Amino acid sequence: MITLKKPDEIERMRRAGRIVADVLIMMEDLIKPGVDTLSLDEAAEDLILRAGAKAAFKGYRVAGIPSPFPSAICVSINEEVVHGSPSRERLLREGDIVSIDVGAVIDGYYGDAARTFPVGPVSPGRAFLMEVTYKALHMGIGQVKPGNTIGDIGHAVETWVLGQGCGLVRDYAGHGIGRRMHEAPQVPNHGRPKNGLTLKAGMTFCIEPMVMSGAEPVKSLSDGWTVVTKDGSDAAHFEHAMLVTEDGVEILTPWE
Repeated sequence: MITLKKPDEIERMRRAGRIVADVLIMMEDLIKPGVDTLSLDEAAEDLILRAGAKAAFKGYRVAGIPSPFPSAICVSINEEVVHGSPSRERLLREGDIVSIDVGAVIDGYYGDAARTFPVGPVSPGRAFLMEVTYKALHMGIGQVKPGNTIGDIGHAVETWVLGQGCGLVRDYAGHGIGRRMHEAPQVPNHGRPKNGLTLKAGMTFCIEPMVMSGAEPVKSLSDGWTVVTKDGSDAAHFEHAMLVTEDGVEILTPWE
């Protein structure tokens, strides 16, 4: 069921979103060659806890995966699309790109956002992939206003990404957010204009394009969580949580 958020609920979601944004802003200074990915996770969880919130991803369970997600953030490097697990042994290398996905819950309401970072100087191809994916996020956000549809969002993302010669992850989608991290509606990164649910003021959801430089098929690794491109090509991921307002959209995770 889709719920329209009331002013007090929106304020709680702003608090959760601000914490998530603060984690992603902090990553700008922490991500560098030689850093182990577990250190990023520890810093993120420390910030979340000091803000009075809880890490929404840690202990999260999904049907079909026997073990809960072990960490506060997802750290996905190069060909890893999403849900990568941090490790003390996994070091960032110059030229990598790394996607950080983070969720937090405070006063019963959730925030969720993601961002892909370069690790030092990166190749032109990786820089282009990040630029395309970031622009795709904002192409989708540009369609968020009352009277538009979920299909308008997906069509804008898909048209942009395919027009740039990149692949689009179709097995995963954006989602509603509020009292749960994943609520209705689903927000696919593809669609047809004027198709699907009509947007109304008070709706809250995440848009999160996942884009690859190669072919579109993906697969899950043996840990059950980490999703990678099947052909080993690079992937990038950007995400914001947002509120549909009376005249447009408010970003609830202002990491920019």
